[in-house]
Amino acid sequence: MFFRQIHNYFPFKRLFFLLFGLSIGIQLIVIGYNHLSGYYILSGYLHFILRLIRGVILSLAGAFLIAYPDLYIIRYFNRIAPWGKRIAMRLTLQISFAVIIAGLVSMAVTFSAHSISPYHEELAGVFINNALIFAVVNIMLMAVLEGWIYYVDSKRATQMAEVLKEELSQIRFEVLKSQINPHFMFNSLNVLSGLIDKDTVKAQQFIDEFSQVYRYVLETIEQPVTSLGKELDFMQSYLFLQQIRYGENLTFTVNIPAELLERMMPPLSLQVVLENAIKHNIVNEAKPLRIEIFNEGHFLVVKNNLQPKISAPVSTGLGLKNLVKRYALIASGEPEFSVETCYYIARLPLINTDADERINR
Repeated sequence: MFFRQIHNYFPFKRLFFLLFGLSIGIQLIVIGYNHLSGYYILSGYLHFILRLIRGVILSLAGAFLIAYPDLYIIRYFNRIAPWGKRIAMRLTLQISFAVIIAGLVSMAVTFSAHSISPYHEELAGVFINNALIFAVVNIMLMAVLEGWIYYVDSKRATQMAEVLKEELSQIRFEVLKSQINPHFMFNSLNVLSGLIDKDTVKAQQFIDEFSQVYRYVLETIEQPVTSLGKELDFMQSYLFLQQIRYGENLTFTVNIPAELLERMMPPLSLQVVLENAIKHNIVNEAKPLRIEIFNEGHFLVVKNNLQPKISAPVSTGLGLKNLVKRYALIASGEPEFSVETCYYIARLPLINTDADERINR
């Protein structure tokens, strides 16, 4: 699991070529400097090649031993002390860890090289020399890895933002299309037509509530969240229109504490759930539909008695799927839908804007 996560940042092939190139470069510099300074004189080209091969193999092994701890440390500090916060503390600790890791690995590499071909120089001096080289190289390597991870994260964030933007646009289009539902419009106008001749006062009230419904749709369709209080106001208008059509066969109760009215949720969430209840259940005098709206902790619960229509239209579930997607874009909680003892129950998370939610991320 650890290596899979690491290679998501840095594919093994790319990491191998980076460390391989780094090992060759370091060995060329070290071997050349030692030869020219008289610290370790090469006897010829064959000696140089053998020295280079041995040095690259040992350096490559040491580089992998350094790179993986470096990547782990970078990931760890990205979680507990991102660069935007505690910069001085992170820089100090990260450099310290880089030096410690380099010292331990250089010790292992030095002793391995000494066991293969003993150094002519004093071992303590070789160790100190190698530790300094490894420390400098590891600080540089950690900077390269940091830069690469930042680049990958930025690229992924940009791609994810584009995907979410396209998905959100599609969801908004589907939501808007579902709200301006031709059947709902047709039924509402039919009801209004019948009211005009029978009850002009109620017809005027119907027009007022009808305009409230569509004003709310147009005002909130571009917003990621709205308050529960506004959703409940919208629900009153929406259910008023439905009650004109169904009369006393459709009833509802609301029991929500005042302190929850400022909690947030995706706009028109209630409409999706209520429309689902009315669309798929029998609503008549023999089988009235009762809808209860209340809270369970920080969930808004919409509960209705289950009495499915025999010839109910085939449900695509698109409205509920879109609602789940809309929640996924703004919060960590998900809506829950279940059937419990002849009741259909929808639980919608209420988002606390003071908590660590992903609103407008």
